[in-house]
Parts: sequence; C-alpha cells; structure tokens
Amino acid sequence: MTAMTPGSNLPLPVARVAVGVTAPVRLDVSGLLLTANGKVRSDDDFVFYNQPAGPGVTHSASAPGGGDTITVDTAAVPADIDKIVVTASLDAPGATFAGTEPTATVRGADDGAVIATFTPPRLGTETALVVVEIYRRGGAWKVRAVGQGYANGLAGIATDFGVSVEEPAAPAAPAAPQMAPPTGPAAPLPAPGGVQAPPVPAAPPAAPPAPAAGTGKINLDKGRVSLQKNQTVSLVKGGRPLLTSVKMGLGWEPAFRGKDIDLDASVIAFGVDRKKIDNCFFGKLSILGGTIQHSGDNLTGEGGGDDEVITVHLGGLPPEVTGLVFTVNSFSGQRFTDVAKAYCRLLDAGTNEELVRFDLTNAEPRTGVMMAKLIRQFSGEWEMTAMGEYVDSRTVRGMVKPAGKAL
Repeated sequence: MTAMTPGSNLPLPVARVAVGVTAPVRLDVSGLLLTANGKVRSDDDFVFYNQPAGPGVTHSASAPGGGDTITVDTAAVPADIDKIVVTASLDAPGATFAGTEPTATVRGADDGAVIATFTPPRLGTETALVVVEIYRRGGAWKVRAVGQGYANGLAGIATDFGVSVEEPAAPAAPAAPQMAPPTGPAAPLPAPGGVQAPPVPAAPPAAPPAPAAGTGKINLDKGRVSLQKNQTVSLVKGGRPLLTSVKMGLGWEPAFRGKDIDLDASVIAFGVDRKKIDNCFFGKLSILGGTIQHSGDNLTGEGGGDDEVITVHLGGLPPEVTGLVFTVNSFSGQRFTDVAKAYCRLLDAGTNEELVRFDLTNAEPRTGVMMAKLIRQFSGEWEMTAMGEYVDSRTVRGMVKPAGKAL
C-alpha cells in the first residue's frame, strides 16, 4: 500500500478498481467521465447517487460508518474517455472541509486489496473536492492524487466539467396551483438529459464581498486581451481550450537613456502541492523534456520587441505540472524604478498572434517581479492571471518561495 501525496501517481495493477472516500462527516461522492478536452460527453457521464451507473463506472452508497465508492472497470471504459475524476462534497449545507480531512482508498475491486490511500492536506473553505483521478497513459491506467477544492460545491465541479446542472428555482409569487408540490425536503430540478442534480447548498446569509478592482475573468473569443493587475483570462477560444504551443514574451526598456538594464526572464513550474518541479532561465534553456524553452539572455534590454521569450508547449506538459509563474529579475541589482515599459505578452507560437498583454505600471524599487501565472484547471484548460508583484530577489532561485505562495 502507498500513501500518496498531491500530484503523485501510480500504475494500477488490476483492471477493476474501487475508490472509496471516507470522512468523519457524511460525504456525497461522484465520478465524472472526461474526454481529452476535460469535459463530459453528456450528462450520462456524471455518475452519482441519483445516477449510479455509467459506461464502465458505477456508484455505490456507503454502509453505516463507511463512505461512498466509485468503481471503475477500465476495460469497459469507452475509448474516447481519457480519465475518470472522483469527487467528494459535504452533505451538510454551508459546511466546509476546514478541519475535516477525507481519505480516498483505492482497492482492487475484486479482491479488496488496498493499492493506495490519499488524504488531501491544507483544506479550508472548500465545499467540494476533486480527490483522485483514474487516467490513461501510454495504453495503461494510472491513479493520480489531486486534492483540489471548489468553494461552490459539487454543482460547481459538475458545471466546470460540462454537466448541465440547474439550481433550485427561487420562490415565485403565489399563483393558481398547477399541481401539488412534493412533500418532504425540497427536490432539485432535473438537469437537461434527465440527470437529477445534487442539491446546491444554501448560500451563507451575508452578502459576498464585492470583487476587488481589476479582477474578473474573460476568454479569447473577442481577440487580444489587455489585462490589468490581478485580472484573469481563460485560455479558451470558441469553447475549446488552448492547448497548442504559446510564447511568453517579456520586454523592458531603460528608464534613462544611455543606461543598460540587464534583466532576466524565467519561468518556474509547480505541482499541485505548490512545490517547485523545475525552472527555466538563461542558465537552463530547456526543461521538462523540451516542453518549456528559453530564448537566451538579453544583457541590455535594447532593441524593439520582446527581450526574452519563453516557449511553452501547453499540450505536452507533464500532468504533474499544474502551475507556471513567469518572473523577471535584475541580476546586477538595478531596481525596477530604473525600468520603463516592462510588459509580458502571450502569443500563439504557430501564428505569432498576440493573445494577451499585461503592461506593468507603478514600478517599485525592488529587484524581482512576478509578472504572470498560468494555472491548469481540472477541466483541462489554462488560465492566465496578471500579477505584477514585486519582491527583493536578483535570481530566479529567490523567486520560488513567493511564487509558490502566490499560486
């Protein structure tokens, strides 16, 4: 038996596995069958207590004191299904996972032998989790520990993966009765395709805080996006996630004529647990099997266009890479108040079309800045967020800790 950590994976020794999820409180456990684009094919691929069977995947309710189980028969999973994610949500309305650590136990479905266990760490305001996933890789099946949380319950996970889920309708004004209302607890409305969605927990009575200035999320459907600090763009165009190769161009100019500025652009790759997997910079121009490549060092910042370019093959990144943070450092110790027109921009590497731009303003007298981050969502798409957060560090090594905290 192996105790897994976030992002770790293991080969499955048997074709049929059962994933049970237990906790000190009642959980609702479900399984979603996802294609290579990170979405279900239809609502039939959502397996939970109201729809306990799907192609190659079944749900079984818990016995007293136990947890619900998702059983996967990998030999019966359709060929166009890339992975099955196993999720858990809290049954009590308004409850969070803070102080409640669920444990997933992966067993052989036929002999009951324990293959692995996983307990997600550092849980807080999450009300639902993607706990583990069973996925194909090179003709074989593996299990990966995930532990990623959602604040809007199982309905949030379901809609993120493409399931049509309708929340219960708000009470309407009295009208002539059409039919007798159901007795007992309020029933959720059936979603399209006949799936009766799990009830959505009631929101807390206090109104949520207004979003901070500059925040919000958009996609690429309307062309190039200009981001402000802390704003996020989903790298989706026409409903399809961008999984081709992209370039992150970083540029700057001296604030004072005749003064060279030697800045270094880098990217740090992180896993689910926010631990560094590798970093790419002028001293290490290719990492992760060539899926991330650096153009080389620019010593002055002179010349038009991007000063340094980092190419990322999004579709080829190892699955354990879930976050990328792009940084710029002043190796010679000059402060960013000596820099003008610092920016980063994301381009389609195939067409050189500019997709996203972030112009850095209000420089601080420090030697390092986190320009932007790319985060892989569990639906498979990537999101880019403009950061513009300054730190005191002349090398990428000193950026790892603050970058991990910023993910």
